[in-house]
Amino acid sequence: MLKIAYHTIYKHPLPEGHRFPMEKYELLPRQLLHEGTCSEDNFFEPELPSEKYILNVHDADYFERLSNLKLSAKEVRKSGFPLSEALVKREMIIADGTMKAVHYSLENGISFNIAGGTHHAYSNRAEAFCLLNDQAIAARYLQQKNLAKKILIVDLDVHQGNGTAEIFQNDPSVFTFSMHGKGNYPFKKEESDLDIEVPDGSGDIEYLKLLKEMLPDLIEKQKPDFIFYLSGMDILETDKLGRLSCTVNGCKERDRFVLQSCHDLNIPVQCSMGGGYSKEIRVIIEAHANTYRLAKEIYF
Repeated sequence: MLKIAYHTIYKHPLPEGHRFPMEKYELLPRQLLHEGTCSEDNFFEPELPSEKYILNVHDADYFERLSNLKLSAKEVRKSGFPLSEALVKREMIIADGTMKAVHYSLENGISFNIAGGTHHAYSNRAEAFCLLNDQAIAARYLQQKNLAKKILIVDLDVHQGNGTAEIFQNDPSVFTFSMHGKGNYPFKKEESDLDIEVPDGSGDIEYLKLLKEMLPDLIEKQKPDFIFYLSGMDILETDKLGRLSCTVNGCKERDRFVLQSCHDLNIPVQCSMGGGYSKEIRVIIEAHANTYRLAKEIYF
């Protein structure tokens, strides 16, 4: 059975006019239930995790100041969210969702987190709506539990996974692959193990060609025993922050290629949703829902 991490805390209240589309975390599971792609049994509720797992990735000083709401005003601005106890709790529960999901991936081949993909969170700071790096935390968790040795992170959000790159910069056991918009944020990029910069304005054909050229060879060379997939929907032509020109169908074909590759090679994969900032929320929900529909089609 497809298992999906979801908690009502994912939809966090924000000031009116804030550009982050928090409502998607409520609307996406509702859509999946409404159309019959999922039932209530598909969802599980994460909890507050042990802090020791977070401290495998994040500096103790940073996490202590974050937890005690002691970040500086500049640090809070860089995070993109007003800092609160509820927000910190949310971030921790998202990380737990990804950690717990990996067990379902090992059991069923695939699992999801309705939220997550917080790849801008560095070991020692928050950035761009990311306070704790859920997939990095889960990768370390897998290794600590001796459930995986070589991990591949496939980050297809339109923005480079700069925090993830920094966290694993000296760790050959976790290979970071980021395929992102060349002219987009972050403007000072980190160095992933493999960075593919996609020119602004690229559409489905160019984007999919690049992916299909790179991913199979990468998997063959790295031979991972677990993959984390960040399926950001901000590559859409309708995205306010994206600058690429991919269609909803193009996103679907991207996800089909990644998930089918993992399935055919029998490599467990955990999927976190990542970004999506199209003006119309229905476009974001449709694009994200396609990933779940494909998982059900390919795996179940």
